[in-house]
Amino acid sequence: MEDGFAKGYMEKFKEGLDRIDVGKVREATSILYGAWKAGRQVFIFGNGGSASTASHFACDLGKGTLKRHYEDTETRFRVVSLVDNIATMTAYGNDLSFEDIFAQQLKNLVRENDVVIAITGSGNSPNVVKAVGEAKKRGAKTIAFLGFDGGKAGKMADVSIIFPDTHYGRIEDSHLLLEHLICSYLKEKINSEE
Repeated sequence: MEDGFAKGYMEKFKEGLDRIDVGKVREATSILYGAWKAGRQVFIFGNGGSASTASHFACDLGKGTLKRHYEDTETRFRVVSLVDNIATMTAYGNDLSFEDIFAQQLKNLVRENDVVIAITGSGNSPNVVKAVGEAKKRGAKTIAFLGFDGGKAGKMADVSIIFPDTHYGRIEDSHLLLEHLICSYLKEKINSEE
């Protein structure tokens, strides 16, 4: 690889990071902190690379924010990644449609004031858009991690964090960085209180 390619990729990544609305990141973090305090459920999902970020995010919220892993009295995040049950996803995909794989799971699980986090590069994936709509219909708070201009999901979500780029690699890079940022902050805040 030429140095110029690597430097160009990283420069564009830095430019995109500088254009993220930090106020939206703060707002999303506040919603998640409120969910932790109130014992609300958090659901996370996405497709492809965003699916792996959803799993990673659920792990970091559920385990990474803990201070005393063996103490039963510690308040924990109640978090589920909707991409991790292959049997459920493929059953809905096969028997209904791929568009239903997240929305149908939310019908079973989500309640008013729970938090639903959608992760999508374009913001236009039909299964993500449908799930955000289902979450809103049921009174959940919705957060979306997006790229491009945010797409349909960006217009629907209560909080839309947009990495304004069209390169899927850099968009996905930013989403992983953002989830680490949010979880790191929450860990410090929670551990200072517990």
